[in-house]
Amino acid sequence: MISERYGIDMSNALIVIDVQNGFDDPAFGPRNNPACEDNVRRLLAHWRESEQLVVLVRHDSKYPGSPLEPGQPGNDLKPGIDGPHDLFITKNTNSAFYGEPDLDAWLKSRGVTRVTICGITTDHCCSTTARMADNLGYSVDFVLDATHTHDRTSADGATISADDVARVNVASLAGEFAKIITTAEAVSR
Repeated sequence: MISERYGIDMSNALIVIDVQNGFDDPAFGPRNNPACEDNVRRLLAHWRESEQLVVLVRHDSKYPGSPLEPGQPGNDLKPGIDGPHDLFITKNTNSAFYGEPDLDAWLKSRGVTRVTICGITTDHCCSTTARMADNLGYSVDFVLDATHTHDRTSADGATISADDVARVNVASLAGEFAKIITTAEAVSR
């Protein structure tokens, strides 16, 4: 469906995943892409101005003491993310499609055929949601510069930098599960 007001494809929903204060906790370790949150805000501003569908997702950790535990300041969405939206999903797993309410049913009921994914973290919840979206039949745009991740430790104890984690993860998404794009590309459509 095309918006007469803006000439924009209204079948493309923006899914903003887990942009929460708790991910600033030092326990998560060093991160990459300090521009992530500003790029997410830019995407949100564009989607909101053009009256396209916005889905906000929040991770409610089921582990006591987690920075993302409900009722803790870390569970809150970051400033500028917590504005107007069409659907708010809460989840305690790594896919927005396993949250409440049912994301797939909601998207399908509105004729959405494409999703644009951004948020935290590149390799966990964003990647898993992108893979599931593709498996469910959606076209997926993955906005790499509007995601971030943290350093990871490999099975042999070596540290893998957040930049390397992101690069490897999008390499496995590209072409098969998603089109990898930038914030500038997403807002120019």
